[in-house]
Amino acid sequence: MKKNNCSKMTVSETKLAEMRTALCPNSVAGGRMSWQVDQMGDRIVKHLERMLAREPNSAALRDWCQADIYALRDRILERYIATQKAQHTSNCRRVYYLSMEYLMGRLLRDNLYNCELFDLNKEALHQLGICYDVMERQEEDMGLGNGGLGRLGACIMDSLATLNYPAVGYGIHYEFGMFRQEIRNKQQVELADNWLAYGNPWQILRAKNVQNVQIYGHVENYYDEKGDLRVRWVGGECLRGIPWDIPIVGYGAETVNFLRLWEARASCDFCLEDFNRGNFLEAVQEKARGETISKVLYPNDSSDAGKNLRLIQQYFFVSCSIRDIIRRHFTDGSNSWGNFPDKVCIQLNDTHPTIGIVELQRILLDEEGLGWDAAWDIVTRTFAYANHTLMPEALEKWSVPLFQRALPRHLQLIYEINRRFLEKVSRKWPGDTQKLAETSLIEEGPVQYVRMGNLAVVGSFSVNGVAKMHSELVKRSLFPSFYALTPEKFSNKTNGVTQRRWVNSANPRLAELLNRTIGKGWVTDLRQLCQLEPLANDLEFRDTFARVKLQNKVDLTNFVAERCKITLNPRSLFDVQIKRIHEYKRQHLKLLHVLTTYRRLLHGTAKNIPPRTFIFGGKAAPGYEMAKRIIHAINVVAEKINGDSRVSELLKVVFVPNYDVSSAMVIIPAADLSEQISTAGMEASGTSNMKLALNGALTVGTLDGANVEILEEVGPDNVFIFGLRAEEVAELQRNNYQPRQFYESDGELRAILDWMRSDAFDIAGEFNPVRCVADNLLDGGDRYFVLADYRSYVNIQDLISDYFLNAELWYSMAILNVARMGKFSSDRTVTEYADDIWKLQPLRQE
Repeated sequence: MKKNNCSKMTVSETKLAEMRTALCPNSVAGGRMSWQVDQMGDRIVKHLERMLAREPNSAALRDWCQADIYALRDRILERYIATQKAQHTSNCRRVYYLSMEYLMGRLLRDNLYNCELFDLNKEALHQLGICYDVMERQEEDMGLGNGGLGRLGACIMDSLATLNYPAVGYGIHYEFGMFRQEIRNKQQVELADNWLAYGNPWQILRAKNVQNVQIYGHVENYYDEKGDLRVRWVGGECLRGIPWDIPIVGYGAETVNFLRLWEARASCDFCLEDFNRGNFLEAVQEKARGETISKVLYPNDSSDAGKNLRLIQQYFFVSCSIRDIIRRHFTDGSNSWGNFPDKVCIQLNDTHPTIGIVELQRILLDEEGLGWDAAWDIVTRTFAYANHTLMPEALEKWSVPLFQRALPRHLQLIYEINRRFLEKVSRKWPGDTQKLAETSLIEEGPVQYVRMGNLAVVGSFSVNGVAKMHSELVKRSLFPSFYALTPEKFSNKTNGVTQRRWVNSANPRLAELLNRTIGKGWVTDLRQLCQLEPLANDLEFRDTFARVKLQNKVDLTNFVAERCKITLNPRSLFDVQIKRIHEYKRQHLKLLHVLTTYRRLLHGTAKNIPPRTFIFGGKAAPGYEMAKRIIHAINVVAEKINGDSRVSELLKVVFVPNYDVSSAMVIIPAADLSEQISTAGMEASGTSNMKLALNGALTVGTLDGANVEILEEVGPDNVFIFGLRAEEVAELQRNNYQPRQFYESDGELRAILDWMRSDAFDIAGEFNPVRCVADNLLDGGDRYFVLADYRSYVNIQDLISDYFLNAELWYSMAILNVARMGKFSSDRTVTEYADDIWKLQPLRQE
């Protein structure tokens, strides 16, 4: 018999025959669990043969992985059907979560844990000769998101299902993710992330729910049958939205909601007349253009064509989703437009879906024939807006000429919404032209722009930030006049992460330790982690906790050796900064500290410095040149340090390419130190800070985003805070910040920057990114106050080194971090949304 190419073990014909036989539980030696294992194996083999047409002893690992997913999906869909039936029968209120991103990662392990079938499934595969841990790597990370916004969406969906809330997520069925990152010649190279190359066994086509979407064209007036002047949008192009559903399994699999993703296709496949005339390219041109809409996550919008595509992409997804929501509402004959806001809440995840406000108003006016006031009342009682950024450029503005071309009717409606809203502003502040300019949906200038953030606030009944500090800045700095006008709209909902993914699935060693110590209740009630507090100074528990961390670090060491060809010391301090590469997140501040440590070692002035491993990971947007240069600089410095035998036992620098959810699940459990060093007042919340602390990493950070609340929860003795406060940053901005003052006054900083600007990091015939980073800090204005925070940051890092050398103290602090992270579950976040904003009730099934 041939050996199975997935393992040294083979599947015997006798075993396969057993798997294909319907077994009676009472007839199986070993009792019910043995029967369940055999039944699971039987389902896997049947899917392998009947869905994939593969014979077990010649099947590849990818085949086994897909067969395993199909087998699990059978169980999930049983609960999915029951969930949807219960929700439909009760005609309950639902939340519809609209997000451009859902960073799902791989789902098999998560869903097995949530269905409480992980061990059973692993044993079934073992009996078939398959190693689960090797096989699961064949599942592709879903290319549906980029960073924290997408990962939050995935966590929210998990919590909604776990807490039995009726919910549907809507997004885009991207054919390609943002990009697959490779590091070539020490620089980021963007390659197509073809995550669907082998299909996606989780997704289900819903062909009967296809939606049609109009773009471009023009607007004309006409008189209806009652003699009233009306408006219609005509001409242009028509796209078809093809829905694909992905089941979302709550823990225990009682509730299975779904995520609906829209794939764009042209309204017709190709022009047969052109084809028959031999004009083959012209025949498929419209089809190709239509399918571009859902081709890739976040197309580069540095060009006019890219901006146009991005706007159309957002409108396509929102239009499909709103039409689908309306269709679902009216499947119950007792529903009407009168109770639409009572049954439907649409949550806008950041500004990307904001055009939905105008789309629903357009449908109500132009297609349903409602009057303006009645339509606007429905709209403004339906939408809620969560702001996720304080960066003005991320609030999105679209030029009026672009809007006029792509969505002419929507631009008309935006002008009318703005006219009516500014009348309210004028009544509140008569004659105050500054208030009118600040709150207008249209930004005036040589080119007018539509402000999507302002539109989101005006058209929603609720506006929330995603951390306590962020929400205050939303009210005080981002939308102050809106807050003064309607303060009741504004609230805070601090983000959270799901412990099912980020401990139970990502860190099974820690999960098992928690289960043995405090029971499994923490999986659905994270505040139960507080039971660990008395154990922070328990020698036996602390040693066990430290061994778990060391084993996780060995795993990461093996991962880095395989992916980066760098050998790490697992007993060194693993200092981790993993997030989107952006100047405000200040990876270049970390780089300055790396070089400071390196220089001190070379000069023999380093005291009490433990071995350190600096681990970076993250992607820079393709059009963001400075962020890409920071990646380049990190890799240039890494090559120099890693190749220097003088420090090889004490210092290593790693940039992990193509950082994604799967690699995060290896890095986060192994981290000792969590770098959360954004410029104060610029990070909305952060969620990597929560994941890392929950897994026992100590946080070094500014008082920014959710760091403020982490400090409150874990206590000032268990976190390392440094740097300027938000108000101090604002003061420096007002007083014409001069970075060279810090350069001149700090000898060590001056030495580091001079070193960076010298030829020490030159590469023959190549651009020197290290010099570029230094020049940008000194002569480019240092917009994110890196030099102002340098000394405070280096000093706190010296303290961190001292703490890490005291293992008892370090691990006591790490345990207290885990014990006090109960607040930061997405279950708490979702419950607050459901109670305060969505007015949603759990729906349990029989």
